[in-house]
Amino acid sequence: MKNRVCRWGIMGAAGIARKNWQAIRHAPNCTLTAVASRDVERGQRFVHQCQEHVPFEAPPRLCIGYEELLAQDDVDAVYLPLPTVPRKRWAIRAAEAGKHVLVEKPVAASVADAREIVDACRRNGVQFMDGVMFMHSRRLEAMRRVLDDGQSIGPPRRIASAFTFGAGESFFANDIRTAAELEPLGCLGDLGWYCIRLILWAMKWELPARVCGHLLAEHRRPDSSAPVPIDFAADLFYADGVSANFHCSFVAEIQQWAVLGGKKGSLWVNDFVLPHFGCEVAFQVSNPVFRLEGCDFNMEDHTRRFAVNEYGNAAPGAQESNMFATFADLALGGKPDPFWSEIAIKTQQVLNACLDSARAGGRIIEVDAAA
Repeated sequence: MKNRVCRWGIMGAAGIARKNWQAIRHAPNCTLTAVASRDVERGQRFVHQCQEHVPFEAPPRLCIGYEELLAQDDVDAVYLPLPTVPRKRWAIRAAEAGKHVLVEKPVAASVADAREIVDACRRNGVQFMDGVMFMHSRRLEAMRRVLDDGQSIGPPRRIASAFTFGAGESFFANDIRTAAELEPLGCLGDLGWYCIRLILWAMKWELPARVCGHLLAEHRRPDSSAPVPIDFAADLFYADGVSANFHCSFVAEIQQWAVLGGKKGSLWVNDFVLPHFGCEVAFQVSNPVFRLEGCDFNMEDHTRRFAVNEYGNAAPGAQESNMFATFADLALGGKPDPFWSEIAIKTQQVLNACLDSARAGGRIIEVDAAA
């Protein structure tokens, strides 16, 4: 690609796209040239409000319909915040139009659909990535150094995480994440995706051998053909004895923590998805010592705090702007990196295996790495 700046188009006016409008603005090698909406009034309102808050020198123009966006010569890459089910069609169409593709998560409703999307990107020589922002935080690099130093945590034994928020009545009645025709994976796709991704990252992308899913609660809207998961947990089992679990929910109040435990200590991060507001992101490493002295049973707290100078959000260098900058570098480089497709497929494999297990009453299911 001859351009040194990646020119973006946003396909849809979803709420999350407001955050990523700003992320594109803060990424040094990106600009936003167009936004597509099938609803003219909604699209105009989206562009006006975002431009008023975070202005581009040249305001992005509004395309009426997604095909019009894909026909634009000054759009190199598209960000798709569309719902999961219709997203497949438009991700494939974007790849066929020669546009690089960044999609929201989950990538698809099934492993087969996810493979169709990444295969279309591969055939057409365009970059693919899913929108897991924490993958682009420098905190993750610091966490990896600690995990790999051989002393702080030691060989991994147990990984646990949770990502939840308590939704209200309006959410369950109207939000697309409770509509089976649009988001059949419910909280598992919206929140569990992050937990699974962190587990896979901690295990250096090794797939678990078996999973056991637990469907704790479902919700069915009157206007929907099927229920969706709204409270879900799962256990993952690795061949070498390492285990992991996660909880995702629309009914438990906000949690977004992860604990990575090993033979020598544990690593704790309490905001692994959406960093707390501020100028640094942090995590803790715990190596407590138990001392018995006569009748005294003393548990000593030996906790170290690690911090990275990185804004939690809405700033250059925050994880969301890093994501767009990283993607743009790959797109501008002209040689797509298959790593991002590979980890997306692995995340989808584990997610769907967990759901299959839960639908089967919690039966343990083997994860087929070749599937």
